[in-house]
Amino acid sequence: MFEPVIAPSGTLLGLLQRGRGDGTLHALAAPRAEALAALNHCVLADPRHDWQVENRSLYYARLYLDLHGGLEEIEAHLLGAEDHLDTEENRTGLALAVLGHLASYGRQDALLLLRRYAATGTNWAWALDELALRDDDAGLRSLAVPVLARFPADAEGDAELAGVVRDAFEPRPWRLWAEDQRDAVGARVRAAQEQGSFDRWQRQMRPAGPRPGWSVRAVLDWAQEGYERGAVLYGPAARCLTAVAGPEDRPEILAAARHGAAGARGAALHHLAESRDPAVLDLVEAAADGDSREVAEAAVAAYRRMCGEDAVARARAWVRRTDALGAAAADVLACRGTAQDSPSVLGALRDTVRDEGPDAPALAGLVDGAGRLGIACAAPVLRHVYRETASSQLRGRVARALAVTDPTFATGFAVECLWDCEETTREVAAQHAETGDVRVAERLRRLAADPAEEVEVQTAVRNRIGPDLQV
Repeated sequence: MFEPVIAPSGTLLGLLQRGRGDGTLHALAAPRAEALAALNHCVLADPRHDWQVENRSLYYARLYLDLHGGLEEIEAHLLGAEDHLDTEENRTGLALAVLGHLASYGRQDALLLLRRYAATGTNWAWALDELALRDDDAGLRSLAVPVLARFPADAEGDAELAGVVRDAFEPRPWRLWAEDQRDAVGARVRAAQEQGSFDRWQRQMRPAGPRPGWSVRAVLDWAQEGYERGAVLYGPAARCLTAVAGPEDRPEILAAARHGAAGARGAALHHLAESRDPAVLDLVEAAADGDSREVAEAAVAAYRRMCGEDAVARARAWVRRTDALGAAAADVLACRGTAQDSPSVLGALRDTVRDEGPDAPALAGLVDGAGRLGIACAAPVLRHVYRETASSQLRGRVARALAVTDPTFATGFAVECLWDCEETTREVAAQHAETGDVRVAERLRRLAADPAEEVEVQTAVRNRIGPDLQV
């Protein structure tokens, strides 16, 4: 999958791609044709860097409703020839999820398009899951024949069907089809369900793969063998060491952590970190300063798992480093430091934004730390990240931090956050947005009455303004 191209944050397209509340507000104020063009661009070319954790579908569906937008471009995207050439589900997943929300709002054209795509499209399973939540029994039963026709009536087709039934995210359609009186439908689905249950039982009974022997040396050898075949087993091996190692085995584990092969050394470092061995911090530092990049990464990962006061104290010395261990130390201070660590966390936050930009993965912990420690002078850089980041998940973290650090949040960003694509961000906004703004009062009423809104958001609204929603 290609990385999405994100437009500047000051443009309508850039706002909508980011899922910002201001995107909706600007779209409603823009010429309708321009707003619909930008909206269709977002839905047909998914702008999310990580579509599995970032929300956009409800945000875009609501905007289609507000703009009275048609579905012609979505239909062409789903039913065109490219659907059979590019079968990656991220090409069509966002469009299908938007149709699902539109169907839940009563858009019959969205429901019919979902049915049509489930019958003929490549990503039919996603469409079927959307229909399972919104369609009636008659609509789902009408799809049994075209869906089952995808699986040849032979041993290979039956095995593939059994796997699909077994792993179905929404089982409702398959349960309905199992009740069908036709042998080509009901009997076939029931047989697939039975085979899927048998396959699941077999998987549970069979060993999942190679297992270590019951000794420290065997566990370390197992971790090294896994490393050599490309499997990182530091965590599982560390847990195995906890089970098999006694006090008499500490010298062997320390030796592996100092001079062992990469896989065994990583496992030993993780075990020593989890057991808070007094020697582990020196070993982590030595590994981070060593020549092996893989061992250094394993050492830093092991250190990130530590939560004791000794790890925090060492972080205060390491935070000045400019390598991965310094970044991990800043994260530790952000998560577990005290007020005395505020300057270090603020410095790391500023340096990360300056050197790596507003989408740097390291920003998540630092932003949380700025909010946890209440670093008021972090507000300017937090506002910059809020405006520029393409990650709606990170923007939500920034909103929570700004609620603590920025006295203008309630009358500023909190207002637009009521239209944000992330429900956790809307929840923060419902808790803090200044209700004297007429837009806020109306938006809170709409969120409280919207059946598609998350329960946590509606609870925050009602806790804020009362059960009668009078503002």
